[in-house]
Amino acid sequence: MAAVFTDIVGNESLKDRLAADIRASSLSHAYIIEGARGSGKHTIARQIAAALSCERRGDHTSPLPCKGCISCRKILSGGSPDVITVGREEDKATLGVDAIRKLKNDVYIAPNDTDVKVYIIEDAHTMTIQAQNAFLLTLEEPPAYVVFFLLCEGTEALLETIRSRAPILHTEPIPIQAIDEHLCRVNAEARALKSSAPSEFAEILATADGRIGTAIALLDSHKRKPILARREAARSFVRLFSDRKSAIATLQFFKTLGKQREAIHEQLSTILLCLRDLLLCKQADEPPLCFFGSYEEAHALAYRFTTPELLSIIDAVTTAIDRLRTNANVRLTLTALGVQTGLLQA
Repeated sequence: MAAVFTDIVGNESLKDRLAADIRASSLSHAYIIEGARGSGKHTIARQIAAALSCERRGDHTSPLPCKGCISCRKILSGGSPDVITVGREEDKATLGVDAIRKLKNDVYIAPNDTDVKVYIIEDAHTMTIQAQNAFLLTLEEPPAYVVFFLLCEGTEALLETIRSRAPILHTEPIPIQAIDEHLCRVNAEARALKSSAPSEFAEILATADGRIGTAIALLDSHKRKPILARREAARSFVRLFSDRKSAIATLQFFKTLGKQREAIHEQLSTILLCLRDLLLCKQADEPPLCFFGSYEEAHALAYRFTTPELLSIIDAVTTAIDRLRTNANVRLTLTALGVQTGLLQA
């Protein structure tokens, strides 16, 4: 059997299921693709669209999609009039009924180039109830040539009547090694960064949290700079304890966090991820890590603490995050954090 969806990294069970449905001409008229932002939902939808229209889809010796026929090239380059993306208007928090009404009018126009017309509905979880109800009738009885892909970060906000009419496909976290290999195979910028700044490239892979789209986005130096700074600050915070730094060093660290509530909240959340990994490393040799990309680094740092110490620090950071959520004074919150962890004297 020829390879299927070679441009979708990981997600093997999802690819096998979809390939079998396409080969057997039993694909559903709608799918919900659920996964975190940056997990590859849009890529998956466009790859399926290409496979549906691939001129070699009936040839079991050819990759699916083949990426070489006219239909594949148009769809994968974003140039096909038969693949329509529906999304929120700029600066809108929700996907409103007007966009859905436009879609409803458009579905009855036959496809131009192929036998299939594909609609990719981005951020489907932000559809208003009115928009979902307007979409429901079209979803129930679409023209035979139409396929819908509803991309969402979670299905909880979707009406049960919508969820019941579209199988849910879940994206899977992609192993760091697979992301590394893919980026270096297809992206010259990734290869250059790995060669010139391997530690920075490793930070990108760890920060991506199994999401290929996030890793690609972080190749942009402007996007990764604040994230890498937060990660380094998290390590600095942990070193305050492991090196038993003075109160002066603690106050200096807190000053580097600035005064903006949202930025400090993000920093403390990053610190919490770091501490969570250290605690897990006290319990197992190879636990699932959220912050560290290297077990060696995580274990080396973890064993500079006792488990009760880590639990105490985690509790203090969690309390600080909760206080910030309730609009407590930023400076007082950080001071209380220092006192609760013993870095500052009461």
